[in-house]
Amino acid sequence: MIQLTASYLANVLDALDKNAIYTYPNAKTRTEIRIIDVRMPEGPVTIKRRNPSKGESFDDAVSQTISSKMLWRLASAIKENHPVNIDRIFGASYNTRSALESLLLHTECFYLCYPGRLEKVGPNTEVKAGHKHILFDPANPHDKGKIILKEVNDMVVTEIDREVRFDSLLLNSRPSKKVDIELNRRHAQIQVLLIKAAASMGLITWVASNDHSIQYNGQKLIEMDEVVKSMETIPALLGYPKAPEAGRLIDCIWFTKDGKKIPAILEIEHSTGVTSGLTRMKNFMLEAPDLRDMTYIIVAPDEIREQVFKKAAQPQFDEMNVKYLSYSAVEDLYLLSQRKIQGIDNIKFFHTFLESIVSSDLI
Repeated sequence: MIQLTASYLANVLDALDKNAIYTYPNAKTRTEIRIIDVRMPEGPVTIKRRNPSKGESFDDAVSQTISSKMLWRLASAIKENHPVNIDRIFGASYNTRSALESLLLHTECFYLCYPGRLEKVGPNTEVKAGHKHILFDPANPHDKGKIILKEVNDMVVTEIDREVRFDSLLLNSRPSKKVDIELNRRHAQIQVLLIKAAASMGLITWVASNDHSIQYNGQKLIEMDEVVKSMETIPALLGYPKAPEAGRLIDCIWFTKDGKKIPAILEIEHSTGVTSGLTRMKNFMLEAPDLRDMTYIIVAPDEIREQVFKKAAQPQFDEMNVKYLSYSAVEDLYLLSQRKIQGIDNIKFFHTFLESIVSSDLI
């Protein structure tokens, strides 16, 4: 079985005719693509796009980039003969994701398919009409330069398989409203996924002290082997006596197992109230100024991405160079980290799921 890499994807894209014009799988999409350059070994890929129905030309089109980060993230998600939904992998993160999908479909080993999908409706599970996916089938190559639809009537993908079971997830408080229960439960689910993903990457996690008594699989979070019991003795913070208190309520702080490095500081924000999490992270940074190059991350639902960007790009948070990690990206990160992919740098792999937040990124 082939383990895809960014280099593999760059190579198959480089093999496409750079003088050819490539279309999208949806016939209603009038936009066309041309490959300008593929930098080896792992990208980026430079493209131009035009819509001839609007009188646009490639000569006047602005060059756009499919980054090495995108290639790595997609390569890590692909398995042979397993449908992959490009939009599910990238969410709203990259505006060239549809171009990457279209170009890969013109290569010899990628097919377009519409597998059925399982949907849980109350106690029942139903098969619904499928969405657009790509399928990697290297054993059955097709003609290069064509998009080929592969019938997969016997194939079903399921969002249910994506779920980590949280039947035994017990919160440490009793919110007064049903909506509060759901918000707190989702927050705890994401927290557990971050702990598990970190452990798969060889990291340990500090969990906010007010979440220590949350139970998962009959065990309090603070009792889990992969959770830090105290930050007072963490080597990276020994020179900063006020830092442990400043970070006490931060949702997740990742440390290397020896405690000498801090790969990420993460605040989970389920609603638009992002400022409090940003402020906690900034206070932590101010108490450990020599560690200001750490990666500060807001983890939030995909649907509030725009609000997160606006608040995190405010001038008082500029120095933190905040990153955004969507809930869907957390789920993908968890699932992919469980596959124990060999030969990659775990931290670089993690960074492929992050989006930078700077003023120019505002929507």
